Amino acid sequence: MNDDTGSIAASPPPRRTRRIVLLGLAVLAVASGLFAVRGPLMMAAPMCVAGQWDRCVGTFNGVVLMTLVLLPPAFLVVWALARRRRAAGVASAWRRSLAEVGMVHGTVPFLWMTMMPGGGAGVLPPRVSLVPLRDLVTMGTVGLGGNLLVFAALGFFAPMRFAALASVPRILALGAGCSVLVETAQYVLPLDRVSSVDDVLVNATGAVLAGLMSRRWWSRTEERTPTEQPRPVSAPAG
Repeated sequence: MNDDTGSIAASPPPRRTRRIVLLGLAVLAVASGLFAVRGPLMMAAPMCVAGQWDRCVGTFNGVVLMTLVLLPPAFLVVWALARRRRAAGVASAWRRSLAEVGMVHGTVPFLWMTMMPGGGAGVLPPRVSLVPLRDLVTMGTVGLGGNLLVFAALGFFAPMRFAALASVPRILALGAGCSVLVETAQYVLPLDRVSSVDDVLVNATGAVLAGLMSRRWWSRTEERTPTEQPRPVSAPAG
């Protein structure tokens, strides 16, 4: 008689296997991305190592490189926040900490790149493009992908942290609203950039697509900290 119980216990749970597979795929995707952009990153590395910060953080390649370099410190911040919250008895400490750091680390570099001045900064007048879909044909693959990623981290992590944002229409409004602010800043400041309605559309689409990827981890209720106590409901008089 075969001992089926022992064989079942020896096999890993399906959920654990799924997590291992997803983690492996994520590592493979990151490694593939780094291999694809290794040339531009190596071009920016000497400037950053030499302390030429104006040229390091003033180029797209330099900003991408610094974002990758700051990944380990970002994970340390997540660990410290989660540990502190777990010690205080806060629910979903890891999810909340990862969402907060992820929103900042994944959004600020792209905002920095969108506010970089062009070659005619301070000389050329501000330009506006309000015809939908007209600029999509001139974006190219790199431009389209970059615009999709501007608020992708915000769309991915915000509904994980805030239950009030855990819906597709609200993520769309969040992405579109933040994009409008960026385009307005590009118009007001002499950056030699075009404020385009297509940028708003693509930025908001990227936020929604990223939000859908994290849907299973969205926050469903606003979590109270241990110091927050629900107010007692007074009994009706009579």
